[in-house]
Amino acid sequence: MSGLIDLGATELLAAMASGYTSAAEVMAAVLDRIAAVNGPVNAIIALQDRDALMAAARAADAEPMDQRGPLHGLPMAVKDLAGVKGIRSTWGSPILADNVPDKDDMLPRRLRAAGAILIGKTNTPEFGLGSHSYNPVHGVTATPYDLTRTAGGSSGGAAAALAARMLPLADGSDMMGSLRNPAGFCNVYGFRPTWGRVPVDPVGDTFLHQLATDGPMARNIFDLALLLQVLAVPDPRLPHGRPVEPFAQGLDTDIKGLRIGWLGDWGGAYPVEPGILDLCQTALATFADLGCTVDPLPAPYPAAKLWDAWTTLRSWAVAAKLAPLHANPKTRAQLKPEAIWEIERGLALSAMEVHRASVIRSDWNAVAAGLFDRFDVLALPVAQVWPFPKGWDWPKDIAGTAMDTYHRWMEVVVPASLLGLPALAAPAGFGTNGLPMGFQLIGPRGADRRVLQIGQAFHRATDWPARRPPPM
Repeated sequence: MSGLIDLGATELLAAMASGYTSAAEVMAAVLDRIAAVNGPVNAIIALQDRDALMAAARAADAEPMDQRGPLHGLPMAVKDLAGVKGIRSTWGSPILADNVPDKDDMLPRRLRAAGAILIGKTNTPEFGLGSHSYNPVHGVTATPYDLTRTAGGSSGGAAAALAARMLPLADGSDMMGSLRNPAGFCNVYGFRPTWGRVPVDPVGDTFLHQLATDGPMARNIFDLALLLQVLAVPDPRLPHGRPVEPFAQGLDTDIKGLRIGWLGDWGGAYPVEPGILDLCQTALATFADLGCTVDPLPAPYPAAKLWDAWTTLRSWAVAAKLAPLHANPKTRAQLKPEAIWEIERGLALSAMEVHRASVIRSDWNAVAAGLFDRFDVLALPVAQVWPFPKGWDWPKDIAGTAMDTYHRWMEVVVPASLLGLPALAAPAGFGTNGLPMGFQLIGPRGADRRVLQIGQAFHRATDWPARRPPPM
């Protein structure tokens, strides 16, 4: 049953339901694969006891068919930015190095309710800050396509585990490209849903901060849609929920006549390493073969304004969450410099500065609405750099342009994140350097299912994730 690791979640679930295989056989294959390749990749952390996991899988096999959920018997590891009952949950921080929650946060709670078996966690940067999954607790995660280079982040562990066939399906989260950068760096798919689509526990403010969201990662679109259906059930305690939709139904549709607006490097505002734009344009040519039109667009809005609004609202959100750790000298000493920088910026903001940032966001929203009158989706690269050496903290320079913050090199993801738009990160293929890259398909707010349908047509025509990493 070693071939089980190449199957996606939908295929594995069908195979278990038909009796072709069992949850125990799937679990054994997954655990054997983790034992064989996780060492140099370092994607799976806090792996649970094998005997206990095998017992859970056998128990799943004994469950009556009419009591099985949509993820029944599927091994999954939760991104280490959520608390999971009985599993070490650190957020990549030494402050929480020994934290073992006594209850599940909403995302793992929903995974368990759907029948998934939680086997451990996936690696992430400290508190998810930065698109490079390294931290002092668990170390650094590499892309399986080049073990000297980063898997991206903050969902780097999830993306790398998928690419290396250690997991069939994974959850991630995205504030500033954290589902999209690692998907591109690891040749898999990541989907940032419309903000509010996937609920979280109603703790603290539930109205103001509209930047970060959970979402699915997978090696195909059907699996993305399957996990999105599990996660995207509205919670009445939250004010911005959206109705349930059949995301996994009707994915195969004719997209002839689709209009795509290619934004490239935003009119030269975003420095991009050589080869990335060319590769993305080659990938988008697939849509022309499918009867779509791909038109280049000039920059629709000043990039400097977007960046100003983004950094203000992001620092405000980070400070709102992490300020108590900064206030305590003992825990402040254990925060990484980038976290301290974000918190202190956020604490220094005035109410009117936050208001002005939201006015810019509102103005950009109006402009974007006009773009979606002309185009079905907008396209951008998922990253401005190729996967970089994993020993770096972050890229300090792109094509001769100095980066003035730890996240300036990720600026290309801001237009979608600022508005909470649905954005699919799809593999674009590989550069002449042998490294993977991806592109974003961004739809109007609420158009999650349509974006997935467009992604499905591209996947049917290309299936880049079928290109496995080199032997490890």
